[in-house]
Amino acid sequence: MRESWESKIGMILAMAGSAIGLGNFLRFPVKAAENGGGAFMIPYFVCFLLLGIPLMWIEWSLGRAGGARGHGTTPFLLQGILNRPWVKYVGVLGVAIPTAFTAFYMCIESWCLAYAFFTASGKFAGMADLSSMTSFLSEFQGRAQGEHFQSILPLVGFFLVTLVVNVWVLSRGIAMGIERVVRIAMPLLFLMAVLLLIRVLTLPAQGAGQSVAAGLAYVWEPDFSKLGNANAWVQAAGQIFFTLSVGMSTIMVYASYVSRKDDIALSGLATAMTNETAEVVLGGSIAIPAAVVFFGVAGTAAIASGGAFNLGFEAMPLILAYMPMGQLFGTFWFLLLFLAGLTSSMATSQVAIAFLQDELGMHRRRAVGMMMAVVGSIGLWISLTLANGVLDEFDFWSGTIGLVGFALIEAVFFAWILGMPKGWKELHEGAFIKVPRIFYYIMKYVTPVMLVALTLWWIIQDAPAVIMMEGKNPEDIPQLWIARGIMVGLFLWLAFLVRKAMQLQKEKGANQ
Repeated sequence: MRESWESKIGMILAMAGSAIGLGNFLRFPVKAAENGGGAFMIPYFVCFLLLGIPLMWIEWSLGRAGGARGHGTTPFLLQGILNRPWVKYVGVLGVAIPTAFTAFYMCIESWCLAYAFFTASGKFAGMADLSSMTSFLSEFQGRAQGEHFQSILPLVGFFLVTLVVNVWVLSRGIAMGIERVVRIAMPLLFLMAVLLLIRVLTLPAQGAGQSVAAGLAYVWEPDFSKLGNANAWVQAAGQIFFTLSVGMSTIMVYASYVSRKDDIALSGLATAMTNETAEVVLGGSIAIPAAVVFFGVAGTAAIASGGAFNLGFEAMPLILAYMPMGQLFGTFWFLLLFLAGLTSSMATSQVAIAFLQDELGMHRRRAVGMMMAVVGSIGLWISLTLANGVLDEFDFWSGTIGLVGFALIEAVFFAWILGMPKGWKELHEGAFIKVPRIFYYIMKYVTPVMLVALTLWWIIQDAPAVIMMEGKNPEDIPQLWIARGIMVGLFLWLAFLVRKAMQLQKEKGANQ
C-alpha cells in the first residue's frame, strides 16, 4: 500500500515547501531589479497565469491520476497514458532532472547552514568591507586559502551534515518525515521572514547608503523600456519555473499521494499563491532594500549584477552584522534560507525515492539510501570543483533547460495525448471550486505554444554557443564535460532501472 499525507494542511505546506526555496529570497529580487523593477512584474505575472498556474494544475492532475494506479513518477505514468513502451524512457527525464538538480541544490543549501552557524558564532565579527566577505566565501568554497579557512574540510563537513539531515527526514516517510518537518519549518520560515522584513523596513540609512524607500523603489519602480527586451520575458518565464518547481515532476510525485476525493484544483492554486506571497512580498522586500540602506542604489546594483550568491553570501552577512541585534537577525536570515532549501531538496529527492519504491519494490529506507548515496557522491564532487564552474553547469541543464523541456512534455501529454476532456475532468474530481473555463483553452493551446516558442528561441539563439562552451576558461572545459557526462550517465542508469522494472513486472505477471 502506497503512503499518504496525514492531513490536508500538511499536504499543502509540503507542496508550498517544494516551491518556496532559495530562488524566492535570493534569485527573484535580483532578476526583478535587473529587468525593469516594477515593469518586470508584467511579464512575470503573464508567465505566472499562462505557464505557472496551468502547469501546477497539470502536475497535480497527472500526479493524482498516476498515484491511483500505483505510479508516482513519470516513466510508467506517461506509459500508462500513451500505452507505448518507448514512452517510459521519455519519462526517465522526469526522474533524472530532479535528481541532478538535488545534487547541486544541496550544495547551496549546505552553505546556508554553514553561514547560519558562522553568524551565530560571531565568525563575521570585525569584517568591515565587501572584499573581506568575498575572500571569506572564496576560502570557504576552497577557491583560495587564507586566514579564515586553510582547507576545504568545513565545506565538505557542512555538506555531509546537510545530506544526513535530508536522509533522516526522508527515511521517516511522507507523513512521519516530510509532513512533520514542513509543519514546523514553513511557519517558522514565514515568521523569520516577517521579522526580518520589519527590521529592514525600520532601518535608517547607514553611511553612504540611502533610505529603505530608495531600496524599495530600486526593486519596484517600473522601467517600461525593459518590456521591449526579449531577455526580460525569458527571465520572467525562467523565474516562474524555478520558483514554482514546475517542470521538475516534484509536484506530480507529491500529488500521487493525494486521495481521489481531495480537492486538487483549490490546493494547486493555494500552493501557487503561497509561493507568490513568499516571493513577491517577502523576497522582494528584504535583501535588496537592506543592501541599499548600507551601499546605496549604485553599490547595490553593482553587487546584484554579480549574481544572487554575491547578494546573499557576501553583502547580506556584512549588512546584518551592522544592524542592531545583527547577530540574531543574521542567524534568522541564513536559517530561513536553509529551511527553504531543505523543504525543496526533500521534494526533489522524493522523486527518485518514489520511483525506486513504486517500480522496483524497494523498502523506503533502502530507496532513500541508494538515492542519497548517488546525490551525495555527485554533490561532493560538485563541492570540490566549484572553481571550475561545475555547479553552474548542473544549474543550467537541470535547473533551467531541463525544466522548460520537461514542462513541454507534461503539457503535451496532458492536453493532447491524455486529452483535455479527461484532464479537465481529473482536475475537477473532488474539487470545491470550478476552474474558469478560459484555462481549458490556455492549458490546451497557450501553454504548449509558449513552451515550444521558448525552446525554439533558445535553440536558435543560444544553443550552439552553450553546447560548444564558447567563452569558457579552457582549463575548466574538461571538468564541464565530466559534469555533462555525469548527467547523461545518471539518465542511462535510471533508464536501465526502468528496463529492470519492466522485466520484474513481466515476471510477476507470468507467475500470476
